[in-house]
Amino acid sequence: MYDELTPSDIKKMQEEIEYRKLVVRPKALEEVKETRAHGDLSENFEYHAAKKVKNQNESRIRYLERMIKTARVISEESAADEVGINNTVTIRFADDGTEETYKIVTTVRGNSLEGLISNESPLGKALLGKKVGELAHVQVNENVSYDVQVVKLENTVDDGSDRLRSF
Repeated sequence: MYDELTPSDIKKMQEEIEYRKLVVRPKALEEVKETRAHGDLSENFEYHAAKKVKNQNESRIRYLERMIKTARVISEESAADEVGINNTVTIRFADDGTEETYKIVTTVRGNSLEGLISNESPLGKALLGKKVGELAHVQVNENVSYDVQVVKLENTVDDGSDRLRSF
């Protein structure tokens, strides 16, 4: 399980739990009641689908509560000139000179397709604590590695615009 979360990750999880308990749960329970009234439950597809939605919601609530309970809270703060959590960093790949921009986030919010790189990924680990101009050696596995240079660093405030991944 993901054990490193920032205070803003925990806040987002608590907001999702509250939403699921106050909005999704009552709707799901009402849907189960309505579909149960349609008759024979063994052949009632709508009833089984409503139960599945209700159970998935309850499972997600338990999952988020367990993550919060077992989390190790880490700081989002870093030196103004060092790569840290919630910083946006532009890097240049040493082998071909291409540049890419990523935001370093905790694993629970990581989504490489949206440019959100986990602090526990090889690239995230290598970049943490680096300053503009410094080289970072990224060790993917024992056979694969590459070097990147920090080109630009933006200390961004977590505005909550990126969402938690749903499982």
